[in-house]
Amino acid sequence: MSKLPPSTALVAEDEALLRQALIDSLRSAWPQLQIVAECEDGAEALEALAEHRPDIAFLDIRMPGLTGIDVATAAAEVSPQTQIVFVTAYDQYAIDAFEQGAIDYLLKPVTPERLAVTVQRLQQRSAATQTGADALSELAQQLASREPKRGAPPLTWITASTGRETRLILVDDIAYFRADNKYTTVVTAEGEALLRKPIRELLDVLDATMFKQIHRSTIVNLKAIASIVRDDSGKGSVRLRNRPETLTVSQPFMTLFRTM
Repeated sequence: MSKLPPSTALVAEDEALLRQALIDSLRSAWPQLQIVAECEDGAEALEALAEHRPDIAFLDIRMPGLTGIDVATAAAEVSPQTQIVFVTAYDQYAIDAFEQGAIDYLLKPVTPERLAVTVQRLQQRSAATQTGADALSELAQQLASREPKRGAPPLTWITASTGRETRLILVDDIAYFRADNKYTTVVTAEGEALLRKPIRELLDVLDATMFKQIHRSTIVNLKAIASIVRDDSGKGSVRLRNRPETLTVSQPFMTLFRTM
């Protein structure tokens, strides 16, 4: 009799020390489990899900940009066989929601005893029992209504450099942001400027209702979009109102656009 292949997993947690601690604990509790991707934000997790299609995804709920809930919702299409385990620092309100469905949870700090229970459940449960999109949507609404509010309002303007000049740019005038190594290129109808902040740090300070990540390296202003086209490969392209170039929407992010 041939042996079944080992289970595979993705771990997404934006705090490096917590991410490594969970991976180490998983390797101790489940030595046969193969960690195929270690992700530091929701965008990276979504693309890794589409690439690796792991058996299990351990998703931190609060990550820059896409939350664990967003990634899990998209996973229903990009990797439907993946079982979702949420990792959360929030207590009873989240736990009550998780225990009503088949999605499992781990409460930070993750204890060996609780992780052992989760591993046993995952080993015994088929992906067919995974909670569906409707349950995830309801869970997202519960969490959004009860989690702490951000202390600061979204950005309204930024300072960015063009050569030796520093420009004051209204956020509403920005067409999109593009990752540029450790910096970010800010693109407006008039041109480009350089922001000395990595793109992942922008996701928590931009208005999430207006700025959407469409690629691991691109955030677009919805007001700047003229149209979105999907090609045969599942990827998409965005045509802008006041810029000649088009922007690529990677295949996993097209799923998020369809929910808008």
